[in-house]
Amino acid sequence: MQAKPFLKWAGGKTQLLGELTARLPHEIKESGVIKSYVEPFVGGGAFFFHLQSLFAVENACLMDINRELMLGYKVVQQEPDALIAYLSQLESDYLALDSQARQVFYYDIRELYNQQMNQLNYESFDEVWIVRASYMIFLNKTCYNGLFRQSHKGEFNVPHGRYKRPTVCDPENIKAASRALAGIELVCTDFTGSKPYIDQGTLVYFDPPYRPLTKTASFTTYDKNDFTDDDQIRLAHYFRELDEMGALLLLSNSDPKASNPDDDFFDSLYQGFTIDRVYAKRSINCDGSGRGMITELIIRNY
Repeated sequence: MQAKPFLKWAGGKTQLLGELTARLPHEIKESGVIKSYVEPFVGGGAFFFHLQSLFAVENACLMDINRELMLGYKVVQQEPDALIAYLSQLESDYLALDSQARQVFYYDIRELYNQQMNQLNYESFDEVWIVRASYMIFLNKTCYNGLFRQSHKGEFNVPHGRYKRPTVCDPENIKAASRALAGIELVCTDFTGSKPYIDQGTLVYFDPPYRPLTKTASFTTYDKNDFTDDDQIRLAHYFRELDEMGALLLLSNSDPKASNPDDDFFDSLYQGFTIDRVYAKRSINCDGSGRGMITELIIRNY
């Protein structure tokens, strides 16, 4: 089976996969081979898993600044069976409870997860990583709206959701994701840390936290570090730096013009590159009343 993201992730790219794939370099579409691929904001990994199902990816590096996320990827890559065992037990214990007891169970796991952070060695893989990844996936599948959100202290802070029978453990997808990640380099770093992995001809896909369209639509805190306009500007400068190296660059972001026709933020930052506007279904208000088809940006240098 084709692997899909094993986590729900804010700003996931599932609905843009067709638009992104259509804009891949011609040589990749014709040859069916991606010789070198780098994704500095991997998030849920929807585009990577999609590419793996369509092309022969010879070398790849996936990275993200979120250390919890990268820990999860390494566990899925290296210990899928042990992870499935832990998740199956969590799912069984949770589903056996009534709604009130489920809520208590959820907050107990959230407390354990947040306490565990202070004793964890994020540099050296061990059994505790597997337990932690199982907690992270459990919380992600049973929390409100399926978010991954951290406070500025780095603590998971999403309240309990009210799903009747959430799928906490998906053994087939975890195994498929593990196969897709075999041999892939996984790195926890800021996007600028991707430079050593990028050469002329490397396909690089940037999916940064989207710039909020409205004050109420802000969701840039999937990590304890906010991604600000200054970071967006820093990323645009990095994009130009890699362009000069001869890398093949693809980037997606929100379209400020969707809410303010006079907002040229990205049009100015990426002037000289190809900027396409495509439609996606998003919510531009926190209460969901602004849901609908709005334009997003896909930017490339080829």
